[in-house]
Amino acid sequence: MALEIRQADQSDRDAVARLLDEAFRTDPVSSWVFPDPDHRAAVHGKFLGVFVDVALAEGRIDYAVDGSAAALWLRIPAGEPEGEDEVPAKMRAVADPDNERCELVGRLTGAVHPTAEEHEYLLMIAVTPDRQGEGLGGELIRPVLERCDREGVPAYLEASSERSGRLYERLGFAHTGSPVQLPDGPLMWPMWRKPNGVARPVA
Repeated sequence: MALEIRQADQSDRDAVARLLDEAFRTDPVSSWVFPDPDHRAAVHGKFLGVFVDVALAEGRIDYAVDGSAAALWLRIPAGEPEGEDEVPAKMRAVADPDNERCELVGRLTGAVHPTAEEHEYLLMIAVTPDRQGEGLGGELIRPVLERCDREGVPAYLEASSERSGRLYERLGFAHTGSPVQLPDGPLMWPMWRKPNGVARPVA
């Protein structure tokens, strides 16, 4: 049965933030930003809630009708962004003001974000832990990639693990070069997908 998808609105904000919290609670990057598990449990949802607010205000959130998965997208114009990106600082201020890593992760990934072409940016994608491994992530983002192909628009993301990177490769993404090295922490892999990328079936 195909995944039923709708566009989330403001009334879904807290539910999507909870989904992101649950899906990424043990993610390598989240574990680096908040090394203490108890502290992570207390502030992680606030941290990721900033992503939800940005996507609702400036992009869109594709949301499984059953609440099992969500993908946060932004359409990024070509050219250098105007002014300093305020999102990393806001993430730190909202979630954990004394924790520099809240802001640093956004600064480091922002420094390598492509600027030459307009593109769809997969800001985050989350699948509820008890449904991971079922292919829901691929189902959720494939319609956007098909639209990218029709419109001739590339797509971009940062994979936070090698496992997720392999999924994105099957959807036509390719590594852009060197990974982002978080200080004393994990790697993040920037990935770019040209329109009409060959997307192999997700196992």
